[in-house]
Amino acid sequence: MECRLGQVLVEQGVLTGEQVESILARQKETGEPFGLLCEQIFSIAPETIENAWALQYARLTRTIDPAAETFDVQALSMVTRRQAWQFRVLPVRFDGQELMIATTQRHLRRALRFAVNVIGVPVFFVMADSGRLGSALCRHYALPGFTPDCVDGDGLDHLFRRQAA
Repeated sequence: MECRLGQVLVEQGVLTGEQVESILARQKETGEPFGLLCEQIFSIAPETIENAWALQYARLTRTIDPAAETFDVQALSMVTRRQAWQFRVLPVRFDGQELMIATTQRHLRRALRFAVNVIGVPVFFVMADSGRLGSALCRHYALPGFTPDCVDGDGLDHLFRRQAA
């Protein structure tokens, strides 16, 4: 199944089909990334491009049920409890040299930034329902007062920002 970034941006009402065609023509000339050209040509905010990319990625990758997965202790050791909850990441196992990490579409952008900057191995993401991800985080990275519902709550973000200050 093919899912193009331009298609997602059209679905979201950010671009028209004609605008996508003009970006693709420019991309053919320059070789620059589609999202960067969206920003340059049509002044689309980087956050809008990142959100569309997260939706595109979520459509292309598989969704797992963490309760049905087998977890690798080495994979789980790649992040701390605080990191798991702060970035809503759940390392599952290694697939060859790559670390499979579950997150939600909503948290994919932050999870990716975290993985690129902190985890020292190649990663790939799979999606999980927020409640099921929260249950698995409670099971593998228990923290007092944290419940599965915390995954979608904004209170965690405020808490971690205060702790970092």
